[in-house]
Amino acid sequence: MINPRLFEHYGIDTAKNLGINTICPRPFDTVLIDKQGSCYLCECTAWLPQSVGNLHTQSLETILHTSTADTLRNSVMNKTYRYCNAKQCSWLLAKDFRYFVDQEPKQQIRNVRLAIDDSCNLKCPSCRTNLIFEKKGIRYNSRIKLADKINNWLKTQKHKIKVHIGSDGDPFASYVYRYFMQNTPQRSNLKYSILTNGLMLEEFSSKIPNIIENLTQLGISIDGASKHSYEKLRLGGSWQKIKHNLNFAKKLKQQFNFKFQLHFVVQADNFNEMCSIVELGKKYNVDQVFLSRIQNWNTFNDFAEKNIFDHKHPKHTDFKYQLTKFQNFVQCSASDIVTKQTISQLV
Repeated sequence: MINPRLFEHYGIDTAKNLGINTICPRPFDTVLIDKQGSCYLCECTAWLPQSVGNLHTQSLETILHTSTADTLRNSVMNKTYRYCNAKQCSWLLAKDFRYFVDQEPKQQIRNVRLAIDDSCNLKCPSCRTNLIFEKKGIRYNSRIKLADKINNWLKTQKHKIKVHIGSDGDPFASYVYRYFMQNTPQRSNLKYSILTNGLMLEEFSSKIPNIIENLTQLGISIDGASKHSYEKLRLGGSWQKIKHNLNFAKKLKQQFNFKFQLHFVVQADNFNEMCSIVELGKKYNVDQVFLSRIQNWNTFNDFAEKNIFDHKHPKHTDFKYQLTKFQNFVQCSASDIVTKQTISQLV
């Protein structure tokens, strides 16, 4: 059932009509599962925040065919996109419709996005206030059950599926994700994508050979291009250790030929390093560098001080200057690794 208050919370006008002439395939081929077992038909819960069911109480097949799921798909089919968050979806912001289609997409899950555990070895201010580790107890057991349900479902699927691991916690620090990755079915139709802070990459990659051998994409979140900014923003991280693991990832890419990405959240403490993070990416042979706006996940006491995108911020004029400089830099020497989609989120 559609929850109007949920859309009000995200500032989504459900009476809108975007009038986009093509169809986003995400509600037809993607499911995101969070740590409560709630399932979403998008790659980000903030982009399409309505849950369509819960894996703890329903099968995935049932969830994908609920009336709520049908309502969300219909809003894309009729091209109003009334339930989509056009203020945050990077595809809609960039007007980047290259993956959109003209005909109704086949309803078949090809992307499974896991956000089933928020355990992490860092306590970055942009994400949390304390270290979070689940290794026993009710919440841990509940999340292990989700991991088992997902792996059991994957065993029954014969078409190509990409499993995206990590968006809330770190795949290598999390005992839940480690359990999931060590028990994934060895099937040629299954490929994997990992998003990590990278600090434990070398330590644990040898323990999940099935994942690494079938890895198509590795993303490393790094919010600083210098020791000072990195260790300030990635609390608990080591600049020397992340550089070591970036070099390890570079070598791993040469061996397994996956797409290597860096992720960088732009904020008051690092906006003057936007060009530098791209240069760092080039040094480690990354394929793409993604820069995104800082978001308020209710973990900041001082979000206003960090939100450099706010026109009232005392350094906003400096940021706009750096952004223009960054756009020119990308146009001249980095258009191959910084996408239009990334630029659109910053402007």
